[in-house]
Amino acid sequence: MKNRNLWFAPFMALISMTVFGQRGSSQAEFKNLQIAQMKTTSVVFPYPIKSIDKGSSQVLIQKAKGVENILLVKAGKENFSQTNLTVVTTEGNLYGFILNYDEQCPDLNFLVQSASALNDDIVFSLDNENQKKIQQYAQLALMKKRKLIGISKSKFDISLRLTGVYIHQDVIYLRLLLGNKSKINFDIDQLRFFIGDQRKSTRTASQEIEMSPLLLTSELIKIPERSELSLVCALPKFTIGERKYLTVELLEKNGQRQLGLDIKDHQLMDLEILGAL
Repeated sequence: MKNRNLWFAPFMALISMTVFGQRGSSQAEFKNLQIAQMKTTSVVFPYPIKSIDKGSSQVLIQKAKGVENILLVKAGKENFSQTNLTVVTTEGNLYGFILNYDEQCPDLNFLVQSASALNDDIVFSLDNENQKKIQQYAQLALMKKRKLIGISKSKFDISLRLTGVYIHQDVIYLRLLLGNKSKINFDIDQLRFFIGDQRKSTRTASQEIEMSPLLLTSELIKIPERSELSLVCALPKFTIGERKYLTVELLEKNGQRQLGLDIKDHQLMDLEILGAL
């Protein structure tokens, strides 16, 4: 019996060390943030914020106005009990923080690195497709050689051309070329995508199905004079019925120049499958 106890003791010690080490490693992945009531802590993430969860109502959080990847954090009460904060970003990463009250020396700016994520295997629903992967495939579509010709519309020295159609899983990527041959910058108000009936003299809202892009590879501000802008738009997978078009509409801000490119079903079927990255 004595020999058995001598063997059993180090065995249990080994188990305890292993469990303790795992817990310690997991806890170390959470970053410590010192926050105050009279000062705001800015936490900058590498990708836009998808969702936020805080462990206590005594902590105040909000996304910075007009910015998708900066979270503003401050204490809602003095000397609140230690709590936690978890954030999911659009590239599919989960980040965890331990929040402590410190009015004298809070962290005012905290830059988050992707390597500090708790994990990177979060799966979003179809409507929230992984933003990082969509961005990667959109860039791949942007670098492909031009295949389509003749699918274009021009007016007022402004042109809109479809130069490629690609698909990966449940996302369709449209590559567009926006041109401006005029001597006046074209300030972009909107680039719309909708499925509608064949063009008529009048179009009603009931005839249109608006499509919201998942991603655009370029920030649409303007097409400078005598220049071209190539971009890729990622859209949720769709099909077009008979006598229908996918219309891409380009509108000018504070101007009258606008044009729409109608794309037929058979033109969209001439697409290329994007392989694995």
